[in-house]
Amino acid sequence: MKIVALSDTHMAHERLHVPACDLLIHGGDCTRRGNAAELDAFLRWFADQPATARVLIAGNHDFICERDRAHVRAATRQHGIVYLEDEAVELLGLRLWGSPITPSFGSWAFQRRRGAEIAAVWAKIPDRVDVLITHGPPHGLGDKIWLGAHVGCEELRSRVRAVQPKVHLFGHIHEAFGDHTPPGSPTRYLNVAIRSLLPLFPN
Repeated sequence: MKIVALSDTHMAHERLHVPACDLLIHGGDCTRRGNAAELDAFLRWFADQPATARVLIAGNHDFICERDRAHVRAATRQHGIVYLEDEAVELLGLRLWGSPITPSFGSWAFQRRRGAEIAAVWAKIPDRVDVLITHGPPHGLGDKIWLGAHVGCEELRSRVRAVQPKVHLFGHIHEAFGDHTPPGSPTRYLNVAIRSLLPLFPN
């Protein structure tokens, strides 16, 4: 099975070439300003990519997904896209679970306080999952910002260690793009934010 995963396209999606695949996954922040027009433009593009199945979660920029859940559900369903918000789905023989939640910072969408509040979200991750998709990274893995600090979620890392999915896909920290799998880990940790690969895209 061929899986293509990307995240943090921020309306630069039309500059990308997506190869044919069985499963196409987007890990959030498909928009810049988070409005319905941006989301709808992205969904049209996403639905047109050469994949058997497509899965989308939201990110902290995607305000429309938090403010108008009915619109998001209807629009993704219309385009044949599976949208996950703290929920699971089985596709092509794989168990997937996705969440847009990240630790609180600023006034972005889908924020939860570190500690018990965000741990309650991660407790919803089922004990059996093949592909875990979260917008933000776990602490210490693909979460290092330019200033050198690790800003990922400690509670998420604890839950991932307990569940041990085959793959954990995330983005959010653009500069930490890449494979961050520790030696001997049963889980492959991949930061798939493509913002770092689009240096001409303005902030």
